[in-house]
Amino acid sequence: MEFTVHDFIQGLLPGAIPAALGYALAAVLVALVVLSAFVAPLAGVTSWLERRVWARMQSRVGPNRVGPQGLLQWLADGVKNIQKEDIIPAAADRKLFLLAPYIVFSGFLGAFVVIPYGSWLIPADLNIGILYLLAITSLVVVGILMAGWSSNNKWSLLGGMRSAAQIVSYEIPAGLAVLTVIFLSGTLSMQGIIQAQGWAPWEWFIFYNPFTLVAFFMFFVAALAEGNRTPFDIPEAESELVAGYVTEYSGMRFLFFFFAEWGNLYVIGAIVATLFLGGWQIPATLFGVTMAEHPLAKGVVEFAVFFAKAYLWALVAMWVRGTLPRVRVDQLMAMCWKYMVPIAFLCLFGTITLLVIWPQGNPVLTFATLAFAGLVIVYFIWRVVFQIIHSRPTLYFKPYV
Repeated sequence: MEFTVHDFIQGLLPGAIPAALGYALAAVLVALVVLSAFVAPLAGVTSWLERRVWARMQSRVGPNRVGPQGLLQWLADGVKNIQKEDIIPAAADRKLFLLAPYIVFSGFLGAFVVIPYGSWLIPADLNIGILYLLAITSLVVVGILMAGWSSNNKWSLLGGMRSAAQIVSYEIPAGLAVLTVIFLSGTLSMQGIIQAQGWAPWEWFIFYNPFTLVAFFMFFVAALAEGNRTPFDIPEAESELVAGYVTEYSGMRFLFFFFAEWGNLYVIGAIVATLFLGGWQIPATLFGVTMAEHPLAKGVVEFAVFFAKAYLWALVAMWVRGTLPRVRVDQLMAMCWKYMVPIAFLCLFGTITLLVIWPQGNPVLTFATLAFAGLVIVYFIWRVVFQIIHSRPTLYFKPYV
């Protein structure tokens, strides 16, 4: 007999409750569990890890005092921000100013509803999952605009307007890259997109043909821009705008904006893993064990595989932020409209053309794309190792404190 969260709620409360209320309470319960047990620790640890990664890349020491290797620094930061005074400017629009951080946070948290952590581990498998995800994350720009406008600060307003222009612009190449995958899978369901792929790299959409490989990079770059990540963090460019749309915020309201930014790194990686990297797909037999006969072990392995694929791209975003300089706002917009949008259209129409010619795919194109990507990865790793060994040989062998 199937047992649902609604049944659990019914068992907790005395007497029968309306079905609608039961489902609403169940949704709130699941949201609280996901927020407290997964999203909050994930965003906090990501903030600590990002600072440690930057420190290693820039030959300095990151947070290393609170807890082992500074692992509890994010908790200390949270406690510190809770104790800070919540300042609201006298000339600000009080209601919008107070509401803006929660709008941003709601748009980020709502994305976790359709993220498929395993074949059965998903809060809601919507048949329009990827469309819902693109829509709910668009709430972030509304919150940022509210923050900039309500602060009654010209620098905050400029930061909010820049963010709106940036996010709306880069949603176009991101949407076209997603549409390329939708044509291949034939569904908008996040689970359906994963099920259309396999566990082996040559069965992933990223290597399906050369156009999907380029579409993958178009989506990842556009996602970084939508998330205000370096080198696209124009809305909070401290050299021009102090801190952009968060200039007038303090305490926990200030932290909520960056809570969403750090957590959004995992959301970006999860979408990339779902669309292009086969998601939670694992072999039917692993180490001689038939996974279908052990559903709990299968769920754990699927979650681990999906998390590793998603967090890999969070690490890549950290490396990018610690390496590349910020672009100017005109360069930002020119790259989107002059280059990324036309290339994304080319990827979409190229994929459609290949689907018309080879509806079941072309193995030669797939393996050629996989081989090319493999050579690029090998060359990249070789260059990184070469720079580490030859550029700073004294630091390479120096232990970090």
